[in-house]
Amino acid sequence: MVTQTKLTKTNDLGLFEIRLESIGGLGANLAGKMLAEAGVINLGLNGSNFSSYGSEKKGSPVKAFIRFADPETNMRAASPIEEPHVVGVFHEALFKTQNCISGLQADGILLVNTTKTPDEIRELSGLKTGTIVCVDALEIAVQEKTRVNTAMLGALCRVVDFLDPEAVKAMIRETFEKKYPALVESNLRTFDRGYTELNITTYEAQPGDEAQPFVRPLPMLGYETQPMGGLILNPGNSILKDLSSSRQGFLPSFNRDACIHCAACDQVCPDYCFVWSPEEDKKGRTHQFLQGIDYQYCKGCLKCVQACPTDALSTLRETEGYTDENGVKHRFNIA
Repeated sequence: MVTQTKLTKTNDLGLFEIRLESIGGLGANLAGKMLAEAGVINLGLNGSNFSSYGSEKKGSPVKAFIRFADPETNMRAASPIEEPHVVGVFHEALFKTQNCISGLQADGILLVNTTKTPDEIRELSGLKTGTIVCVDALEIAVQEKTRVNTAMLGALCRVVDFLDPEAVKAMIRETFEKKYPALVESNLRTFDRGYTELNITTYEAQPGDEAQPFVRPLPMLGYETQPMGGLILNPGNSILKDLSSSRQGFLPSFNRDACIHCAACDQVCPDYCFVWSPEEDKKGRTHQFLQGIDYQYCKGCLKCVQACPTDALSTLRETEGYTDENGVKHRFNIA
């Protein structure tokens, strides 16, 4: 049964707009699709959604855009959302690589998958006014053996007044029943926990406070921005790039005491993360011994954990500061 819903807040075009900031593999694209379909099919709204991502989707930045309008309002906007009412950040590491709150309304909502408090996220993001919602969607997803997207949808339904949680849950059920019927109930539990297990703080606007200005990023190698002579100053190789922001919340933990230095991990690692150096064994012979992991190049694929024949490598949930304290840096000798 369709419930007729009216929007309580819209922009000049009569639209309510949501932008999801994520990385490939966390389910933001599917979350946007289910949310828009729930609004259209179950709530009687006009709606649209689409996503933007690069050629290698998994691990790369993803943006999902969702628009809603009242039934009598024609939806003619089909461009990326630049001034959203709500921003959902699926991975807090994205704050280090892009301006996630760009264009967010002064009274907007910032929803973040994080273990941090709203005050900590406010300092990290630079948000001055509006509402910050923190939910540990990753922990919920790990416990329920799902992904973070349905927990984020639950939190969205809690803070966006016109979103009916039952309507969105009905769409989650319908979506998963088609391909993954065994995952229906676990995703509904994930949604319910995302709806209830959150931390909300609203920061009132002060005189002079305005919406976060939207800054459209310029192409790095456009005709106005490329280096003189067309030089490529930062080649796309694993020595110079930083893959840490592509991790989906987990990384390999190294226990040297259990390592037999067989190099099985190094053979499956796609990004040259393991650091080796020559040492003498007990018989005085020189061999290569594994020193540790350079986490700058580790994107958290965990293939090394699967390949390790001992307990030297295990899966660990990433916590702030762990990579700095436990990582080992490569020493490249470049002539």
